[in-house]
Order: sequence, then structure tokens, then C-alpha cells
Amino acid sequence: MENRRVMMDQHTNLLQLEEHMYYLVDVETPNVFRNLFPYNEVPKIAFNDRIVPHHMPNDIWITDTTFRDGQQSRAPYTTEQIVTLYDYLHRLGGPNGKIRQSEFFLYSKKDRDAVYKCLERGYEFPEVTSWIRASKKDFELVKEIGLKETGILVSCSDYHIFYKMKMTRRQAMEHYLSIVKECLETGISPRCHLEDITRADIYGYVIPFCLELMKLMEQYKIPIKVRCCDTMGYGVNYAGAVIPRSVQGIIYGIMTHAGVPSELIEWHGHNDFYKAVSNSTTAWLYGACGVNCSLFGIGERTGNTPLEAMVFEYAQLRGDLGGMDTTVITEIAEYYEKEIGYQIPARTPFVGKNFNVTRAGIHADGLLKNEEIYNIFDTDKFLNRPVLVSVSNTSGLAGIAHWINTYFRLKDEEKMDKNDPLIVEVKARVDKEYEEGRVTVMTDEELIEMIEEVCQNLNRKMFNKK
Repeated sequence: MENRRVMMDQHTNLLQLEEHMYYLVDVETPNVFRNLFPYNEVPKIAFNDRIVPHHMPNDIWITDTTFRDGQQSRAPYTTEQIVTLYDYLHRLGGPNGKIRQSEFFLYSKKDRDAVYKCLERGYEFPEVTSWIRASKKDFELVKEIGLKETGILVSCSDYHIFYKMKMTRRQAMEHYLSIVKECLETGISPRCHLEDITRADIYGYVIPFCLELMKLMEQYKIPIKVRCCDTMGYGVNYAGAVIPRSVQGIIYGIMTHAGVPSELIEWHGHNDFYKAVSNSTTAWLYGACGVNCSLFGIGERTGNTPLEAMVFEYAQLRGDLGGMDTTVITEIAEYYEKEIGYQIPARTPFVGKNFNVTRAGIHADGLLKNEEIYNIFDTDKFLNRPVLVSVSNTSGLAGIAHWINTYFRLKDEEKMDKNDPLIVEVKARVDKEYEEGRVTVMTDEELIEMIEEVCQNLNRKMFNKK
């Protein structure tokens, strides 16, 4: 205790006692935290009430794994689709590059072709990066293409080190460091993916490993990033929860005890326990500059953190969008459905078909009077998605007119008045449905068919959806 220095913390402006150094604990048998992860029971969330302080960085950003983790759970994208989506990400991230990077596989010719085509775009953001396994063979692919940065898989839990890799902690660390050094020797910046960190020995392995990475960074003067991968979605953001499940505990330990600066810390979450978004936000709040996401959360098993969710998390935390163009999110959703053939679940926030559709009659009545009552924000402004009211027996002439005006995006001079003969006839048909015993709301498809028939009867032109 007497030999530890007292230093001023520039973030809190308080004197702090220098922390202990943490050394590798090279155990003979794996520590799999069986008390927290009994495989024949539901995992347990334990608490020790150790609270760490907020440490929101000055700048925060999003990185993308749509073409890496996002491709591990679906049919591969074509080269053309990857390039188109990369263009969308560039527009969405805006002039300030809030979508900082996008990572790619390099294993197939299709993936490498996509990398070359995206590089040809010449965008500063998202920067094109790669992902490899910790092998010299994989590293040759990175060198061949000439990328400035690559992710490296450095699994850090004893589940992976002992059971998958059949190594000891020291052997795994030495193996990983040899690949990292090879990256550094050729001037490539490594991004270390600490797989399964929420089941890892944080102080016995993760922090000692990160300390070694920081020594190499000082030696080579090349940035080394640390990506905290919640591979199984075990992370929790509850105050006082124990590590390795505590998100803020992990970020605090890596930042404070291993000395990894915020701009080199990134969180990669999975949604197995419905916590991907809240855990990613927590990582921002406690010191990570980057959160790694995929479009619509498409990824391994239950998926990754949805990129579009973190766009709006950013806005809520910062009070502005940082230059991001959120209307692009709707364009991307339409591209997935029309060109890629991916069906987005209707109730998915921000992008699902029904995310801002009001169905309950009493809610519809309030929304028709003032849309702020039942709409999360101006969805027309931010997403080009005007709020919709579903049609039922309680909609009335005004409700049906509102549905037609908003669904078909009719401009002021085109908007239907509730007393228009077309509206009156559609309402009569809707009323008849419910008089005959219907109890569910009308679907969009049913209404469109009904409107087409009425237009034909009235010898009027059918609306085009804009």
C-alpha cells in the first residue's frame, strides 16, 4: 500500500490511489463459474453491491458487423447487396462518421470482391476492416488486401481456452500475442475480440492480457483496440451485479486496471436474454466509445445489437443525432424487404410495418385528435413513416380518411375529406364486416382490396403508395 502512488484523476478531479497490478492466473483446471452458470439451471445474477462510476466518453460512435456476424446466421449477401448496404451505412452515419467502421469476412472471393468495391468508394466512414481467426494463414489475407486494421478472435473464457482450444491460459495468451505482434510488425492495427468475456476470469486473465496488449501498443506506437464480446448475451447492466456478468464492471476494469483508453474499447452484445440494447448503452455510459451492431440485429442465434436502435440511443443520450440521417433507416428496411427478401417482423421498433400503427379504438380516437398522444416522436420527420391508425368498427369516417391519407402519403391538395363518397362507401363496407361478427382490426391488404373495388365502382383512379 505504501508504494502505490497517489495521482490526480483528470476525469473526476479527485486524488486516486494507484491500483494494483494484475498478473495472469494460470490455473490448472478451468474456472467456468459454475455457481453463476449451472448448465442444468437458468443462469444466476448475483450481486456484491460494488458500484463503479459513470464515465461517458467525450465522443461515442457505432461500428457495424452486418457483413461479418450478420452473415453468420443467414444466406450470404451478394457482392452487389453488400456494396449497396455499405453505401446506405455511409449515408446513415452522416458527415461526422458516427458509424465509424464496418467489418468484413475475407474468406470467399465474393467477400473479397465486396471489400475491394467498398474500398473503391473512397469513403472515410465507415472504414473497411476485416475479421480473422488468430492464425498466420488468416493474417496473410489481411496483408494481401492491404487493410489498415483487422479484428482477431482472442477467446478469453476458460470454456473456450480449455474446452475448445485445448490450451492453458498462458498458452492461449502467448498464441494470441504472437499474432498481435505479427500485425504490428507490418503496421496493421489489431482489434482484439475478447470472445465470451461475460464468462471469463476478468482479473485473472482478461485484465492481465489487456495489460500485455497496452505494453505492445506502447512499444510499437500502433493502436490496439479491445472489443468486449458478450457472445452468449449473459451481460447485465444492474448496479452492483458481480463480474463477469456486470457490463459496467468489465468496462471499468479494462479501462481503470488495464489502462485501455475509452477510444480503444468497444462493446459487442448478443440478445439471448433480451439485453443487447441496454447493455450496449451501458457500455457507452461507463467508458466504451464504440458499440458494435448489425442492421436489424441480424446475427448469431438471437442476434446482435440492432444498429438502428443505437442510432436512437445516441440521440437520447446526446440530445442530437450527431449528423446522422435517420430517414436512411427506412430506405434500408425497404431494401431488405424488396431486394433481399428479408421479412422484418411487423412489431420491430423503428422499422417494422406496425411499429407506429395504433390499433385500439380508444387510442385511435386520441391519436386522431393529436398524434403526440400515441406516437413516440415525429416518425414522419425522422423515418419518413407517418403515424397510422388501424381501421375497425370504431374508426368512423375521419379514421378511414386518415388511414388513406397517411398510408398513401397524400399531399395537402390530394388528401381525402371524410365526407368524400369513397370514404363513405368504404366505411359502409367496414361497418358491414363488424355487423356480421368480425372482432379483429382490418388488415392493410383487406383495406387496399376494398378501396380498389370502391374506386372501380365510382370510376375513379386507384391511389399509388409513395
